[in-house]
Amino acid sequence: MKKVFFIRHAKASWKNSQTDDFDRPLNKRGRKDAFLIANRLKEFGIKPDMILTSPAIRAQKTAKIISKILEKEYILVEDLYQSSFEGYLELISNIPDKHETIFIIAHNPEITLVCEYLTDLILGTIPTSGIAAVKLNCSSYSQIGEGCAKLLFFDYPKKHLKKT
Repeated sequence: MKKVFFIRHAKASWKNSQTDDFDRPLNKRGRKDAFLIANRLKEFGIKPDMILTSPAIRAQKTAKIISKILEKEYILVEDLYQSSFEGYLELISNIPDKHETIFIIAHNPEITLVCEYLTDLILGTIPTSGIAAVKLNCSSYSQIGEGCAKLLFFDYPKKHLKKT
């Protein structure tokens, strides 16, 4: 059963307006949220066979935190930064079938659009540090297409804020 976890990078800093988009680091909340989601994944026993991440600094830092908590190395994928919807689909369709559970740590709007396309659902947007996990209804990543997946869960840090 193939599963893809679409994970949006954690919240990035806009502190320095001179910083290029690619080089923006995580802010304090982003680091905290990345640890929260990584620990939730660990708590539920979710282990990826492969973690693919955008090379943008905010995505790499998110991947580094998740990688450390889940004890799995990540792979930088140039095509996950400033790629298209079609580029993301092509990337997924070329994942070797020996991998059952894949994490893709990347950017909006592409991860939300691809997740919605695969599930035929309207999520609106995957927020920073959000996870949309899907189960594919096919035995090979090369068979992905519209409506070929079921949403397993949609989680994000703001769901876990304590109400006062």
